[in-house]
Amino acid sequence: MTQFDSSVFAYARQFADNAFKAQALVLKGLEQAASLQLGALEQQSRSAAEFLSAAGEARDAEALRGLWDKSVALGRTQAEQTVVLTQGLVAVGKQTAESLGALVQPLQAANDPVTATAAGGRKAAK
Repeated sequence: MTQFDSSVFAYARQFADNAFKAQALVLKGLEQAASLQLGALEQQSRSAAEFLSAAGEARDAEALRGLWDKSVALGRTQAEQTVVLTQGLVAVGKQTAESLGALVQPLQAANDPVTATAAGGRKAAK
């Protein structure tokens, strides 16, 4: 086996290992994002159910005025929760991207000897 073959096999093995690690990182990021979204959905559903329960109990004009205030508060709360969810999703995406970037660095360093060996082989063939 030539030096070029062993370099290529080492590079391929490292590439496969990093691909497996990258897949694990992406799946972890997706799991975190889904967890954040499900938590927000649960919280917003609970708030909406409480509001609908209060709306069903409104019997006079004063209760309807109070319902208006509750609807404004519900809208504000859900908008704030959406902003917090978006910030959490961006943080998860950023963390996943940084982790994937850290995986690429050693792979690029391992690519250098392979390209140098391949370039040397091409020069010798000429």
